[in-house]
Amino acid sequence: MIKIICVGRIKEKFFQDAIEEYLKRIKKYTNIEIIEVNDSNIDVENVSLEKEKRQIEKAINYKDYIITLEIDGNELNSVELSKKIEKIQIFNSNITFIIGGSHGIHNDIKKKSDYKLSFSKMTFPHQLFRIILLEQIYRSYKIINNERYHK
Repeated sequence: MIKIICVGRIKEKFFQDAIEEYLKRIKKYTNIEIIEVNDSNIDVENVSLEKEKRQIEKAINYKDYIITLEIDGNELNSVELSKKIEKIQIFNSNITFIIGGSHGIHNDIKKKSDYKLSFSKMTFPHQLFRIILLEQIYRSYKIINNERYHK
């Protein structure tokens, strides 16, 4: 099972439609769940991170393999990510991805992470990044199952 914990909600219909499409595609391979926690909307970074941390911790199952999405994390290509997912699921059937809010992820959550993953040194809007992550998870399962996928 894949679980994605995200800070913030998706309001735009076009983003929601893309997310629903990838969820439908991924469900062919594994169960997947998205858990949205409220964005604190507080400008003071440490206060915001603390508030979001408490919400994220409620959604984490510490038996899961936790992957935090961090700008300074490890960069993988699509094949490497698929191998990582495949290897993790041999020993742990549940993977939890965590996407932080506008201030990132609290250090306490980062410390609990089993793997820190970066898609780029660039900053992406959280709504768009959720779709990018879902697309890469879908692509990973296509690779794992030796199925063709457009390039």
